Amino acid sequence: MSAIMEAVGLGAGVIGIIAWGPQIRQVWVHKRHDGISIPTFCIVALSLFLWLIYGVSIGSIAMIVSNILTLSVILIIIIGVRRCRNLEVLAAD
Repeated sequence: MSAIMEAVGLGAGVIGIIAWGPQIRQVWVHKRHDGISIPTFCIVALSLFLWLIYGVSIGSIAMIVSNILTLSVILIIIIGVRRCRNLEVLAAD
């Protein structure tokens, strides 16, 4: 794959990661998690993992880096949502 196309892929990956920023802020800073579906996030994570495998198989640095970073962001959100929900359960007891 050409260096230009890899750069385009990396740019798209960075934009995709930045797009998750407001969600992370809502969960971790404002403790808002209503409307977030953990099963949906798990399906998204599975899809990203499969794209990561594909990126490795074709040797695309852009796909590998983007998918690893996006998987990390998804994991941060899932952990934050679980944390918020567990704290709510503890507070209710």
